[in-house]
Amino acid sequence: MANTTVDPAKEELSKHRHFSFRLNFFFLAIFLLFSILIVRLALLQFVEGKALSEEESNKSIMQHSIPPIRGTIFDQKGYPIAESTSTQSVFYTIEPGKADKDAVVQLAYKLEAVFRDYGDAKQAIAAEDIIKRMDVGYDLNKKATKEPGYYSQPRRLKADLINQEIAYLSEHRDEFPGVEIQEESIRHYNDKTIAVQLVGYLKSFSSARNKDGGGLDFYRKKAESKDPTVEYLDSEEVGYDGIEYLFQDELRGKNGIKTYPVNAAQKIVGPVSLTKPDKGNNVYLTINKDIQLETETAIVNHLQTIRSLRNDVWRYAPNATTGYAVAMEVDTGNVVAMASMPDYNSNIWHGGISTEDYNQIQYQYLNGAISEVYANYSDSKERAKHPTSLVYMGSTIKPLSILIGLKEGIITANETYNDTGRMTFGKDNTTINNSDGHAWGPINAWQAIWRSSNTYMSEMIGLRLYNRYRSSGTEMKVWDDYMKEFGLGVKTGSGLRYESAGIADYNHEAKNASPQSALVRASWGQMGKYTTLQLAQFTAMLGNRGKRLKPNFVDKLTTYDNQLIKTFQPEVLNEVSYPKDYWDTIQRGMLLVNKDGFDGVAYTVAAKTGTSTQSIARQEINNAVFIAYAPAEKPKLAVAVVVPEGGYGAYGAAPIARKIFDAYDREVGLYGTPNPNSGVSSVQ
Repeated sequence: MANTTVDPAKEELSKHRHFSFRLNFFFLAIFLLFSILIVRLALLQFVEGKALSEEESNKSIMQHSIPPIRGTIFDQKGYPIAESTSTQSVFYTIEPGKADKDAVVQLAYKLEAVFRDYGDAKQAIAAEDIIKRMDVGYDLNKKATKEPGYYSQPRRLKADLINQEIAYLSEHRDEFPGVEIQEESIRHYNDKTIAVQLVGYLKSFSSARNKDGGGLDFYRKKAESKDPTVEYLDSEEVGYDGIEYLFQDELRGKNGIKTYPVNAAQKIVGPVSLTKPDKGNNVYLTINKDIQLETETAIVNHLQTIRSLRNDVWRYAPNATTGYAVAMEVDTGNVVAMASMPDYNSNIWHGGISTEDYNQIQYQYLNGAISEVYANYSDSKERAKHPTSLVYMGSTIKPLSILIGLKEGIITANETYNDTGRMTFGKDNTTINNSDGHAWGPINAWQAIWRSSNTYMSEMIGLRLYNRYRSSGTEMKVWDDYMKEFGLGVKTGSGLRYESAGIADYNHEAKNASPQSALVRASWGQMGKYTTLQLAQFTAMLGNRGKRLKPNFVDKLTTYDNQLIKTFQPEVLNEVSYPKDYWDTIQRGMLLVNKDGFDGVAYTVAAKTGTSTQSIARQEINNAVFIAYAPAEKPKLAVAVVVPEGGYGAYGAAPIARKIFDAYDREVGLYGTPNPNSGVSSVQ
């Protein structure tokens, strides 16, 4: 049998030799690895270092602001009037001193081919137009045109990309240096053209801040911001008028940020970081869509009617082509309707308006209910023969004239005046007549409102006020102070762009003729031109008996997902305190005023008509003016209507107001609850 016994000494020696070998192999491996690392570091530093350094220096971080989706403008009940949808647009960014002209021209041609071959054929853009939109300062022939406006600002080349265009440009991004696809919003206005001048419109940011092109300080200050969350793109559309401008910051939201590293060839060489934009807030107007549309329709229909009534001496108004109306709640100041007719489709502004389109709307896009707007005549000589939207308020001032007389103590409510139909004043015996020379006989203050007596106002208010203050020379200031207390001759506080404070012609008359003549004529409404909004605010003040409320157009602000941010409360701008019997006196007269179209109404109406006469191009022109509030016992709504060249206020303007009151009664309720049987709607 074999001997299997192992010598322990030999076994121990064998183990020691194997361990030493493994240990030596390990140290050798470590040595080789360190040697390789050292050699590699040496190569990086001394051989590749220069090239890597150049590559690093050519790498930069690109950052683009992503404009947010603009908030929606709703009517009071939540009907969308202006809303934005998301779209994909292609932008181009230039950097000063880095653009090769040949490469840029070729880029324009390549983009032309993409838009032609992969886009909607109707939306194709020629290379000539593309290079203009690039704003690089030269044309396709590399001939200088103008210095680029702003470097490093993306220029929109095309909006509303279709999927094929997006896919091709994204897949071949490296072939289009400086070109980026970005999401942006497109504004859509309701095709029913609801309160379009009040809602306003958008213009590109570059136009909105351009000092030479009617730009605004508001946007020039925005251009100075370095905060990427609020930075505006030149091509971004911003509010330029109306609510769009007044609530620009709330509607816009905040930018998103797209950040990525690129090399010298503008190729992305690292991960993209994206911060999503914050959507803009929603604005809910005080405008009621149904009342607004009824107002607009009533004006248009009535203008057509009075232009056609050739055989009706009281109603025929052949040149009545424009009309303005405002309906304002007496106790809140909320404007439920504001119309400036004719209006237009404000979608025409999208992407920039053409000269031809602008010429078509230049006398329609501004809000004639708050500013002076000319009648829509293309011929300037013909246009000069017609009144603007600012007309004398005529006899609608007479309730205020009576209040002034009572407040000053120059008349009493029951004092009798013998109205012979005419009066004279001054050294030259200037004559003032009633309408049609009508003699009313013995009348008092409220009857003078009812009968609309020019002679009463002239002799009892104008002359007496002049005699009281002429020695101190303050007669015109006294009158002016009263006007402004009631919102006539000062802005309404609306905050809207282009709002006029009105024109106080009585100051010109006092200077050019005499203070006596100015006060006599002003007392019955021939010396002050005011906006329809001012007349509505004034009428509301008569209705609530002394509080001048700021016109309010916005009911509430919400987030994009309709979480409440803010509601708007009534704001009193100033208040006058008169005895109750003064207000009772004027209301008594206003309740009896003759007003066409108000037969059979289900509510009481305190009103005043006005036929304001202007001399234009050596012709006497009558403008129809009408103010009213209802219900008289507890006023809820004040309405003012102005129809230039509309003739008599009782016929040329009052029927429009009737439609507005009925619409409000149906929708809201003059007595607190909607009355579906109030009148018949004109809106189809």
